[in-house]
Amino acid sequence: MMTKNKKKLGKGGFGFVHKGKLRSESFVAIKMLYTSKSDGQDFISEITTIERIYHINVVRLVGFCVEGSKRALGCDFMLNGFLETYIFSKEENIFLSYEKIYEISLGIARGISYLHEGCDMQILHFDIKPHNILLDENFFPKISDFGLAKLYPRDNSIVSLTDRRGTIGYTAPELFYNNIGGVSYKADVYSFRMLLMKMANRRKNLNPHAENSSSAFFPTWIYNQFSNNEDIELDNITDNEKNIYKKMIIVVLRCIQLKLCDRPSIKQVVEMLEGKAEDLTMPPKPSLYPGDE
Repeated sequence: MMTKNKKKLGKGGFGFVHKGKLRSESFVAIKMLYTSKSDGQDFISEITTIERIYHINVVRLVGFCVEGSKRALGCDFMLNGFLETYIFSKEENIFLSYEKIYEISLGIARGISYLHEGCDMQILHFDIKPHNILLDENFFPKISDFGLAKLYPRDNSIVSLTDRRGTIGYTAPELFYNNIGGVSYKADVYSFRMLLMKMANRRKNLNPHAENSSSAFFPTWIYNQFSNNEDIELDNITDNEKNIYKKMIIVVLRCIQLKLCDRPSIKQVVEMLEGKAEDLTMPPKPSLYPGDE
């Protein structure tokens, strides 16, 4: 895979990401891996996984090459870069409407649903987070970075792992606490809830007490607000945007459930996001830690 005019775009968990141009004059995003934590197994895993995938909400593999200790993986270049930029930036010119935030979240959920149920093998990503979501020129989302992904037979409800994987803050608790239950596709659902919560709160201006609380306590606070039929105060927001926000937050409260039987599949998440906010029911009160009542 030969490119020219490389430009650094950012840094991932295993190396840098560059923008390059192929001989065909089309642009690609090149993930350079100069070191490997598993003698190249992460690189092989990513290629093996992504070459199986053909979905509009997942990045497309363009090519790869190996030269000595250097490894490069090329995917379609996404003009608007990482979703992370739009969630965490404080710049006023980087702005996403609630309608666009909703469309992005639904696209991500559809992509995860395809990974879980649309391939010949079940693909668990294990690292769903804003930095691994890319946006094209129309802010259409595509899931990327399959270095931690694992493939399993589709009929496996519980999977085996020899190591903990993912990013702190997005990792499902069952990867750390054995008393919650076995690791399954619902680990990606839990990771999606944190991404969804970050997206839903991108433009929020909530109760000052909630603003000063950690994200871990936010679900409990918002659950109490909704359960008591108390209105969530949001500045400069239409009724339609408020309904979108409420729907996304109820989905967050469902995805955060520690009991695996209370946590939905990603297919159910897609159905909830596609449905109406008034048709969604509140889940059990979220527990912060295993054993909480």
